Amino acid sequence: MSVQAQLTKGKITLKGSARIVTEFFMYGINSILFQRGIYPIEEFEVTKKYGLDIWVSNDQQVTQYLDKIMASVEEWLAAGKINKLVLAVNSRESRETLERWQFDVQLVEEEVAAGEKPKPPKSEKTLQMEIQAIFRQIAASVSFLPIIEEKCTFNILVYADSDAEVPTTWTDSDPLHIKNAEQVRLRSFSTDAHRVEAMVAYRRDPDLC
Repeated sequence: MSVQAQLTKGKITLKGSARIVTEFFMYGINSILFQRGIYPIEEFEVTKKYGLDIWVSNDQQVTQYLDKIMASVEEWLAAGKINKLVLAVNSRESRETLERWQFDVQLVEEEVAAGEKPKPPKSEKTLQMEIQAIFRQIAASVSFLPIIEEKCTFNILVYADSDAEVPTTWTDSDPLHIKNAEQVRLRSFSTDAHRVEAMVAYRRDPDLC
């Protein structure tokens, strides 16, 4: 993984961490869209990232939509004003939310007692291994998530502080929760400035209720 992040005394700054987390969101969302079959396979192309082959959308509308969102997400992360990002997979016909991929974001605040040395900065290798583990779980999600048999679309929800400057093209949204959902907690990763915890909720099979 090539991480171009600003360093302060060997540690990643908040701005540099924001870039890493935003990049993770971008590749993570693309990977979910591919693995869950939201769009046809021919609308994706493979790229190398984090030492893995990751499928990313080559659809112009999808990439433009994500680029606009991620520009604000990176800005808010650098300012410490974002606490959650959600990818909701919705039925095109009924608009019902079928899956809800949630990424909780926390600022890492290290408390160092008097006379103690601060923790050493996280190595690039360790960070890459943590991120790899999440992508492998996303790829393996087809083994436990219900098969999506209907045409779907997706929405990105960003939970930011009330004083965050929101683009005029953005609107408030319903949280798109799933009734009677099953939840699976995924792995997490952390930089020196942010911690990201992932989980997916999905609609329970009514025949099993």
